[in-house]
Amino acid sequence: MAFGMHDTSADTDSEVMNEINMTPLVDVMLVLLIIFIITVPVMKNAVNVELPSATSQPVSAKPETIQLSVDAQGGYFWNQNRVTQAELPALLQAEAGKNPQPDLHIRGDKAARYEFVAQAMAAAQQAGLRKIGFITEPQAAASGH
Repeated sequence: MAFGMHDTSADTDSEVMNEINMTPLVDVMLVLLIIFIITVPVMKNAVNVELPSATSQPVSAKPETIQLSVDAQGGYFWNQNRVTQAELPALLQAEAGKNPQPDLHIRGDKAARYEFVAQAMAAAQQAGLRKIGFITEPQAAASGH
């Protein structure tokens, strides 16, 4: 039997087969694909590097939160304990040295002058505290009036 020819014993008139057999082409392409899939990861990891080892344990120590309140007369309260303006920088400096640094929440009275709140903020920044936040009350829902 010749390539591209039908079997002459089964068919009396010899016709040439006019379709290309795709099976060998598909087989070769699949073999090449498998070879590339195997060799590409090997080529990417050719350089030997010693990676550092690390443990992945969650940090259990949460930083504490310090409440610094400023009343309407300009008085300072450190976690509900009254402190003077002269004592405030030393307290802030001591907290800034801790690891992890605590969060400082400043609560300013609505009637307090901005100057007192700004002084507390400046003292915290000079002490080196990085996490400073302001605490406010949410506004009441508007009534239908």
